[in-house]
Amino acid sequence: MTPPDTAPPAAGRRPHKTVAAQEALPTPVLFERAARHLAALDADWARHVQAIGPCLHAPRPAREPYEALVRAIAYQQLHARAGDAILGRLLALYPGQAFPQPQALLDTDPEAQRACGFSASKLATIRGIAQAALDGVIPERDEALAMSDEALIERLVALRGVGRWTVEMLLIYTLERMDILPADDYGVREGYRRLKRLDKAPSPARMRTIGEAFSPYRTIAAWYLWRMPTAPAAMS
Repeated sequence: MTPPDTAPPAAGRRPHKTVAAQEALPTPVLFERAARHLAALDADWARHVQAIGPCLHAPRPAREPYEALVRAIAYQQLHARAGDAILGRLLALYPGQAFPQPQALLDTDPEAQRACGFSASKLATIRGIAQAALDGVIPERDEALAMSDEALIERLVALRGVGRWTVEMLLIYTLERMDILPADDYGVREGYRRLKRLDKAPSPARMRTIGEAFSPYRTIAAWYLWRMPTAPAAMS
């Protein structure tokens, strides 16, 4: 998967960083500090960070969690262009609205929504997200900001069709959490395999353990791993 999550922290894991703590530093300063932290891990990271340059991670904090989840499901397992087309057709059903509210989405004929290009499974998930938003299961942004990563993951993965990866994208891009490593993500694990010149990418469980060294900047580590070239730079 490419970018467009219940258990308590493992022993030795650093505690959840509050949003207030994350915002204590201007974003460019925080990104620079994160890059220095990663580059100091070993020579492979130092070369990669230098080759890619400054982190340009771009969250989208204006979105409500409901909207972010619907968008994430729309793009799941699709190339960006295909996801753009399907989402564009959905939004065209609601002229004059930047994004349909949950009740408006539920009041729409499902066949009209299916005609946008959604599979039956995806549409059921999206409509389930809309109902969960009305029921208060999906928190509004202010409430979500006050929740820990693990609490939000536990609440949202209970929804049909919403997996850990989807919630991690919400945490990274909508809630601007800086210490999220989506270890199930193929791009993260394959990027690490290339970085370290491994024969096989680490398992998600192994990737989570490896990622402890990236804390408290695991989000930025994921950003750099997503940009690992097919052929890593030769060792000097």
